[in-house]
Amino acid sequence: MLSDPQLHYLDNAATSRVDPAVAQAVSEALTELWANPSSLYDPAVAAQDAIAAARARVAKTLHCRSDEIYFTACGSEGNNMAVTGAARPRKHWGNKIVVTGFEHPSVQRPIRALKDEGFNVVEVMPGADGRIDTQKFLAEIDKNTVLAACMAVNNETGAVQDIAALGKGIKARNSRTHFHVDAVQAWLRMPIDLQKWREVDTLSVSGHKVHAPKGVGALFIRDSQRQTLKPPYLGGHQERGLRPGTENTPYIVGLGVAAAQGQQKLRPRIAHIAALNRQLRAGLEELDGITLNSPDDAVGEIVNFSTGCINSQTFINYLNTRAVYVSGGSACDKGEPSHTLLAMGCADLTVRTALRVSFCADNTAEDVDALLAGLRDGLQELQHI
Repeated sequence: MLSDPQLHYLDNAATSRVDPAVAQAVSEALTELWANPSSLYDPAVAAQDAIAAARARVAKTLHCRSDEIYFTACGSEGNNMAVTGAARPRKHWGNKIVVTGFEHPSVQRPIRALKDEGFNVVEVMPGADGRIDTQKFLAEIDKNTVLAACMAVNNETGAVQDIAALGKGIKARNSRTHFHVDAVQAWLRMPIDLQKWREVDTLSVSGHKVHAPKGVGALFIRDSQRQTLKPPYLGGHQERGLRPGTENTPYIVGLGVAAAQGQQKLRPRIAHIAALNRQLRAGLEELDGITLNSPDDAVGEIVNFSTGCINSQTFINYLNTRAVYVSGGSACDKGEPSHTLLAMGCADLTVRTALRVSFCADNTAEDVDALLAGLRDGLQELQHI
């Protein structure tokens, strides 16, 4: 990993290495597609065409129309745009928001801000396996519910939520309720078909989780919802008036390349990562005191577990000295206890000693071996400090 087989990068849920083909496409766009896409002359039209091609590539991965894809700076921006943009215009007829208790901060914090504006926020907690009880969530949907939000894959445990069932149930109870899905950790890790998830109104994805650069993402907005979504910014016509500002053509091109590659390689990727996941889980079973926090059917990329005896940061620092790189949870909550594990009802010691491993297609069995060796040695050495 990281161009050096002696480095074992296992924190791909935090960010991923930019793919060489993506980097090449970005570099070429920086020098060849520099014109403002809003202008009318030929170089500008070339930039427009490149953006349109990237939009089509992203749309293809989600099985939606190209004109339902809006480029953003990141998944966090897409989440903010969807949550606040959907809730505020609906306040004249309802004020209730239903959300899971383990959403990413870019969903949680805008919703807390909406609560300060007078919205009634209901958080539905997951079970001990990290999954939301569909019926428990749906029981909170009523005639006053303007927004419901549930992430497709949890960024800390990899738990997969039943988006199709939630969507159908939400719309059956209130067809006007806007349903937003944070799919940042699901995109190009599992199939997403918005023809099957017909009840999803908005869905966010991010580039830097899928080997594109940081600073680019996309937001799906179902065509029927576009006019009901309030733009967060005021300015020009870009992204059909939803996100004004001159488009970042090179990074958008890079996102399109990453999308195309990710879709093409999805099946072999899933199989490869499933093998790494099995290898890691088997190795963890041989270590005393390890508690798995990820459910058995979590997305293959993420394995969350607790040592039960050594503080997360201490173990992360120890593994770092061995060039093995993991995290203690969400990179966006640095230094904070995992709100996901707390929402699952995990004991304090479980939360404080949790580690998250997250794979990509570049990882190898040797990476897993290096991690397991580091865990084995660390459990012996660190307990005596």
